[in-house]
Amino acid sequence: MSELSETGVGTPQTNTPEISVSELANALKRTIEDRFGRVRVRGEISNYRGAHASGHAYFCLKDQNARLDAVIWKSAFSRLRTRPQEGLEVVATGRITTFPGKSSYQIVIESLEPAGVGALMALLDARRKALAAEGLFDEARKRPLPFLPHVVGVVTSPTGAVIRDILHRLNDRFPRHVLLWPVRVQGETCAQEVAAAIAGFNALTPGGAIPRPDVLIVARGGGSLEDLWGFNEEIVIRAAAASEIPLISAIGHETDTTLLDHVADLRAPTPTAAAEKAAPVRAELLEHLAGRARRLDAARQRGMERRRNELATFARLLPSRDALFANPRQRLDRAGERLRGGVRQTMDERKLRLSRIGTLLARHSPQAELARLREKLKGFDARLTQGLAARVKLAGQQQENARHRLANAGRRLTLAIAAGFGQRREALSRLSRLQDSLSHRAVLARGFALVREANGALARSVAQAPPGADLSIEFA
Repeated sequence: MSELSETGVGTPQTNTPEISVSELANALKRTIEDRFGRVRVRGEISNYRGAHASGHAYFCLKDQNARLDAVIWKSAFSRLRTRPQEGLEVVATGRITTFPGKSSYQIVIESLEPAGVGALMALLDARRKALAAEGLFDEARKRPLPFLPHVVGVVTSPTGAVIRDILHRLNDRFPRHVLLWPVRVQGETCAQEVAAAIAGFNALTPGGAIPRPDVLIVARGGGSLEDLWGFNEEIVIRAAAASEIPLISAIGHETDTTLLDHVADLRAPTPTAAAEKAAPVRAELLEHLAGRARRLDAARQRGMERRRNELATFARLLPSRDALFANPRQRLDRAGERLRGGVRQTMDERKLRLSRIGTLLARHSPQAELARLREKLKGFDARLTQGLAARVKLAGQQQENARHRLANAGRRLTLAIAAGFGQRREALSRLSRLQDSLSHRAVLARGFALVREANGALARSVAQAPPGADLSIEFA
């Protein structure tokens, strides 16, 4: 106990050295981290709002009596097999440290797993209900498998017994071209690799350098619920639902069930059974085809025998050849007789007509016709000669009349021309006298002169005829 001073303030009676708040906080941090270097804490996730913008996640772990702050750094968050969910009971593995800025302690989580099978089953059931509500498990969206695929795509581990069982079973049944997409079938990256493999097979171009599979098999051997958890992840379920290639799920043994089995187009109890579902048995197909061929041959033989019997029956029902052709033969004979009689009658008629025509031709023979034509031609010649003579005489008279008319017209034309020349001479004489009366020469005759400059222009004043100028003077 310390004594009170006169002012009432207690003075400590100790030799403990003074330290700063930061030194105390760091000392506490080192002590806690040394004492609790790595711990596993079980509790319920609380106040989880998803990853921060920085990629880190902050929340709390609580039980009935206490609460512990928790943080998952971005680098560890991407590797978690189980993602935090509000209200999920988990077992967190990490280290205890302090945060001096708040005088609080917290756990830095490195791994996270559900607290027991019960928690996993609760998480699985909640996820199954949520995905089923979206319609991803509906039977209507599932497609039938191809009867005989050319290429089979397998998503599984390349080192396990699963791929060997699938290849062995396919070779026994019907050898097919198999493409393997190697993935981890357990662990933190299992879900991402399986989803990427399904999407990668769907991204292949049909007919490309790497053939696109006609059917996919996603397979894994048996294991615990934790081992098969990667095939319950939402990323895998959505990749399978988006697959355009029919998908067979073969996860675990017959009693194992994952969410991939619900979304797949077909669930196989084992990987071997998946191979059996993917391809038929070649020997059975050959036997089936051989049986069909035998049945077809037997049916053909029975059909030919039945038709042979039917033909024999019809042959017995048909009349004989002579009976069948008797009436046609008689009709043909009668038609032949009528044809011969008709031909003879026609020949007789043609002969009679030809005789009549011959008689007519005799009366109108070419010689007789020529004689008649000669007589007609002589008559035409006589009439033509008389006509031509009359026309020549008439033409002579017309020519003489035209000659008289032409002579009369010539005399009248001469008189008319002479009269016209006289009239024109008189008019010309009058114009000449008028010209003389109006001409400048009459003025010149009275003693005047016409003066022109050198360029021929009239000089009308003294100014136009200066001394020394070249002038042209015209007298009467």
